[in-house]
Amino acid sequence: MSTLQSFNARTGQAYGAALPATTTAELNTAIDKTGEAFDGWQASDGASRANLLNALAAALEQDREKLVELADAETGLGLPRLNGELDRTAFQLRRFATIAQSGDVFAFTDDPAVAGSPPAGHPAMMRVRVPLGPVAMFSASNFPFAFSVLGGDTASALAAGCSVVVKAHSGHLHTSARVYQLARQTLAALGLHEGLIQMVQGAGSQVGVALVQHPTIAAGAFTGSTRGGAALRDAARARPRPIPFYGELGSINPVIATPEALQKGGDALVQTLAGSITLGCGQFCTNPGLLVLQRSPESQAFVVALTEALKAIQPHAMLTQGMRQALDAGTAKQLAAGAKALLNNPVPDIAPKPFLAEVDASTFMADHQLQEEVFGPASLIVWTDSVQQTLQVLQTVGGTLTVTFWGADKDTPEVRRLVRGATAIAGRVLFAGVPTGVAVTAAQQHGGPWPSSTEPMTTSVGDAAMDRFLRPVSLQDMPAWLVQRQGRPC
Repeated sequence: MSTLQSFNARTGQAYGAALPATTTAELNTAIDKTGEAFDGWQASDGASRANLLNALAAALEQDREKLVELADAETGLGLPRLNGELDRTAFQLRRFATIAQSGDVFAFTDDPAVAGSPPAGHPAMMRVRVPLGPVAMFSASNFPFAFSVLGGDTASALAAGCSVVVKAHSGHLHTSARVYQLARQTLAALGLHEGLIQMVQGAGSQVGVALVQHPTIAAGAFTGSTRGGAALRDAARARPRPIPFYGELGSINPVIATPEALQKGGDALVQTLAGSITLGCGQFCTNPGLLVLQRSPESQAFVVALTEALKAIQPHAMLTQGMRQALDAGTAKQLAAGAKALLNNPVPDIAPKPFLAEVDASTFMADHQLQEEVFGPASLIVWTDSVQQTLQVLQTVGGTLTVTFWGADKDTPEVRRLVRGATAIAGRVLFAGVPTGVAVTAAQQHGGPWPSSTEPMTTSVGDAAMDRFLRPVSLQDMPAWLVQRQGRPC
């Protein structure tokens, strides 16, 4: 029997007992159960969905101490961060409970019949939305609660009327197992089908590919690397009946700033940016990995101060040894491609030092290696000589979760051009603060053009995340009983 071993993030030593990998037979059984559960759950009302989501939130909070202890050992993210993340996870569950309870999930368009011949005349029609079916959800490494077993993807899918099969992440196996057990207990206590939430686990890509290619699975949701997400997307598309695959992938999150904004922000802005680059050891999908600055005395002074601020910061250990090795490999590629190190103190320890390098715009645009995400406390400065060159750098990036623009206070032709350039490549554009931190709210858009996501028209965070798992259907000349359901699937 194949087994999986968890590791202590701070020491690299084995943590806890080895856990069994999911066999092919067990995978098929789990998926079959989600299919059985979906048959009834798709027709559930908002109150039933809200009851489940609220109960799951309560279960997490009641087991907080043990969950956070496990997650801290497996990820090294620290108790304050993990307690905050558990709070966010419970908030997400309750927010989608509120959406389901309010009936927003069942929103419909009523288009009464109009007498006469087409094109003006038409039959009675109602545009509704129906749940897609069982969803394959892939946990993220860097968020053991908020993007894991009961994270935002699971919450939004359940609210939409879908069942879920979660692929646990190998970086926090014991945390995931405990959360899954809480989910099972909650389903049993509410008298709900156990197939509403299932969990599988396995090393490599075999389990994940088999999951998205199973004919019962109707959609996939993924948060992780560009390489892994692209492989699963291709597998989902290669099926006899392709399915949507919602992947939130790599992102370098450019920060552009006018010299005036950097001078005005002063040391406070320096410290804020240094903290964002190193937050969580740089293991955020919105980590500011690219600083696009116009050459000026103000910009040079800002970079000098930023370098000094980063020197004083010691990030904690990275999530896994593999991620630590990937950080070193990524920064080495940047230096080999022509970047000049401003701060580079490689250490053999699992906890890295911050990395900062600089390169001119022409070199950056000419070499794809400089344009790839480096996951960790690292950032690359790109020097430009004009607004036009800044726009060219943004166009080279191509797609990103965020762009931060400091210095857009005045309405000028140049500012408008930069705003257009930022919105052309990003899902979220910030005009103050830093990109780390993604609010769970109605207007959030966490997903941008490739390679930041596979479906840039959708978001994996916020109220609209639920829309990924609903498909529009038009009902024409429907009977009265169906009209009376007011958008609720039957």
